[in-house]
Amino acid sequence: MKIIGIGETIVDIIFKNNQPISATAGGSTFNTMVSLGKLHVPCFFISEIGNDRLGENVKQCLTENNISTDYIYEFSDGKSPVALAFLDEKNNADYIFYKDYPKQRLNITFPAVNPNDILIFGSYFSVNPALRNRVLELLHSAKNNDAIIYYDPNYRKSHLPELSDLKASIEENFAFADIVRGSDEDFLNIYGESDIDAVYMKISHFCSNFICTKAEKGVFLYTRNITKVYPTPAIKTISTVGAGDSFNAGILYGLRKLNISKQELSNLSEEKWDKLIEYAILFATDVCQRYENYISKELVSKLK
Repeated sequence: MKIIGIGETIVDIIFKNNQPISATAGGSTFNTMVSLGKLHVPCFFISEIGNDRLGENVKQCLTENNISTDYIYEFSDGKSPVALAFLDEKNNADYIFYKDYPKQRLNITFPAVNPNDILIFGSYFSVNPALRNRVLELLHSAKNNDAIIYYDPNYRKSHLPELSDLKASIEENFAFADIVRGSDEDFLNIYGESDIDAVYMKISHFCSNFICTKAEKGVFLYTRNITKVYPTPAIKTISTVGAGDSFNAGILYGLRKLNISKQELSNLSEEKWDKLIEYAILFATDVCQRYENYISKELVSKLK
């Protein structure tokens, strides 16, 4: 069982009190894959970077964390993207993005997808009209080959003006997914709805397994047979930049660790969901206490 991720790579520069304090390679799916790579989980990451100094840093980060760069499209007509993340008094991040992509995108061959492999995708990358056909190509391959599909919409306020044009693609992604996981902020942006029960009523038309993270208010799980809220530990948060991404890594790590198949996932026991959420909260809690976007060496040692 291998894990395939597709998404953007970006260099995150983190500011606190308007001063830069950290710079690290990032991107939603990228962060998830690096955490898994640290644990030597077989990972294949599909993305694109500029042929520049930042792009080299990204490739080096992938290689150092046991992730192949065979499916990274490297372009010269443009520059590697940068995100400025400004932390507020609660250390939640507000973003400004700088991007210079070429006209030709993701001009590569995708890896083969086998039964019970896991595909993770999401963010604006997955609904961007410039990339949508290639993303759909991979989604159809995963669906046709009985892979588990995990979708994190990660839909930010900066893309609200495009929502009316992109909502159909977001809901199409819900329909492809075996698990949908997002924050309460994502679904407030997508549906204008803060009640998680009401959000699940909408999501359930497309996907029956739904996880919503709501910071200190807990983790909300909905399946055909289970509705449950899991508490999150009280911690001193340093940064939330990679929190959701590491939560995703915990779920994917658990799916592989417990050897859960696509068939079993459709009617998974509460005991196994408990274990998946336990891993996810563990991963997210670890990352929230650091400025890096991925799990620590200490957690890697503990899990090994």
